[in-house]
Amino acid sequence: MRDPRQIVLRPLLTEKSMRLKDEQNAVTFRVAPDASKVEIRHAVETIFNVKVSDVRTATVRGKLKRMGRFQGRRPSWKKAVITLAPGHKIELVEGA
Repeated sequence: MRDPRQIVLRPLLTEKSMRLKDEQNAVTFRVAPDASKVEIRHAVETIFNVKVSDVRTATVRGKLKRMGRFQGRRPSWKKAVITLAPGHKIELVEGA
């Protein structure tokens, strides 16, 4: 089993993720691309000491980028939307 901090990389703090946090008690994280839903659930429960009720994942394809006449691609990455059980909460941004 991997270290939970190698699975959950960082929180995603976007307008949509803030709305999900308020409306559905769900938080969004950038996770390791090869992590499974079970690993993600275990990692979040271990790091934040909360109860997870649902995990949804999506692989985000990297965007094409140009530097003059050369074209490249940003790396693809994986995000996970974690729905917490009622009564549990993760404070990512203080005062938000």
